[in-house]
Amino acid sequence: MSTRREVLAGSAALTGGALLPAAPAAAAVPRTAAGRVLAFTRATVLGAGPGRTVLVRDGRVVQVGRSAEVVVPDGAVTYDLTGKFVVMGGLVDSHVHNDGPESVLPPLFPLNGVTAVREMWGGPLHHEWREKVRAGTLLGPRWVIAGPIIDGRPSLWADDIGERVIEAADAPAARQAVRESKAEGCDFVKVYSRLTPEAYEAVADESRRQGLRFAGHCPDTLSPARASDAGQQSIEHLHALLLATSSRADEVGRAMAKVRIDSSLGTSFERYASWFRQVHAVEWEAVRTYDVGRTRALFDRLAANGTRVVPTLTVHDSLERTGRIPAESPEFAYLPGWMTDVWPGIWSALTGWRSARDVSRIERIYEHRLRLVGELHRAGVELLAGTDTGTGYAVQGFSLHHELELLAEAGLPARDVLHAATVAPARMLGLPEDRADLVVLDADPRVDIRHTRRIHSVLVDGRYVDGAERLRLLEDVARAAAASEPPAAGAAAPHVCVH
Repeated sequence: MSTRREVLAGSAALTGGALLPAAPAAAAVPRTAAGRVLAFTRATVLGAGPGRTVLVRDGRVVQVGRSAEVVVPDGAVTYDLTGKFVVMGGLVDSHVHNDGPESVLPPLFPLNGVTAVREMWGGPLHHEWREKVRAGTLLGPRWVIAGPIIDGRPSLWADDIGERVIEAADAPAARQAVRESKAEGCDFVKVYSRLTPEAYEAVADESRRQGLRFAGHCPDTLSPARASDAGQQSIEHLHALLLATSSRADEVGRAMAKVRIDSSLGTSFERYASWFRQVHAVEWEAVRTYDVGRTRALFDRLAANGTRVVPTLTVHDSLERTGRIPAESPEFAYLPGWMTDVWPGIWSALTGWRSARDVSRIERIYEHRLRLVGELHRAGVELLAGTDTGTGYAVQGFSLHHELELLAEAGLPARDVLHAATVAPARMLGLPEDRADLVVLDADPRVDIRHTRRIHSVLVDGRYVDGAERLRLLEDVARAAAASEPPAAGAAAPHVCVH
């Protein structure tokens, strides 16, 4: 096995240059002077056609049209993109978790074409980063930020995480949790797996009263249909949907009601391993009793209600097809060793209990998840690309490209995969239509979704990062990651579970 230092050195092939000794990462890319126009000419703009020019001024796209017809103002900075493909608005990762060095994590998103993210477990750090990005002192994506997780009692998360979890055992506590989330400045409320139906309904009602949307897990004892009817904006992951498509849904529901979290388990890893073991057993029965008619009725309901689904195939893949996990990858060199070195041990704790029969069954469960994603798409349910980055083996920015490939593996045409990472999340998150974000690619992703990796340059909030600057900034991030020291003893452990 290659050492981390060897992988870091080898990552020059990924970034296009040799890595230098450790140094701080560049904080940001200079803003374009106020009033100055950027003109991107002769590009193929996806959704508009070939031979297009895009004009940008003061962080806004002011015109997109045929290059032969668009008048480029005198003094504009012009970039000829002949033979290039432009993704307007950039890519969006709709399910991320970030906790780590500021010089490493935020820049990795835009440098990989991800110009907006939805942070699914918000805290003061993310609001601080968002303000720095807005001020132009930090290179990073646009951030839409959840409040703290609102879970039942006991939560799947123990006290070892260092992040805020609100355990709402009843309706009054759930309403108070929503009010606290709003007071902390959240953009939306995050619901979780162990909420009781009573507490969940209180969260839904109080969120409406407070003018907030709510999203997250579908609780273990609540049907996805009920969550959709209650107005949940998006359902994360595929556990609940798989369970609800069984011909024996009542039996499955009773089995899920028996799932227990032992509050004496002191670590979140132990609690999650216990939950996975119990839930996978129920999921296996649901796979064996899959009901096409029930599935169609449920998915039609989700589509009619406008409920989105974020499959997060990336994390399902790493937890359920463990034989495919790479021991090393050039991508890992962009994170500090103290973050990546713990992954194998944590995965062993989460999955090491599995027998050969369990492994076979769980791989079949994963294959069934892919089938469900295809069925969701065919039913007209809007799918969003989200990675659960912050979980092990998922690297900020890079992991979205993995997710897009997995959505294609599930049967989505490349155009629809792109929709799940562009138009669909932008609409859900309320991103400005004229935002000056775009990704320039060297090849057409509609022909092969893997071409989203072939990034030529990026525009993020009106700041243009050309090819040479992008490679230099990636090298800076790799150096900062290599130089990063672990947090002080007692600091929060990295997030590693489906969250």
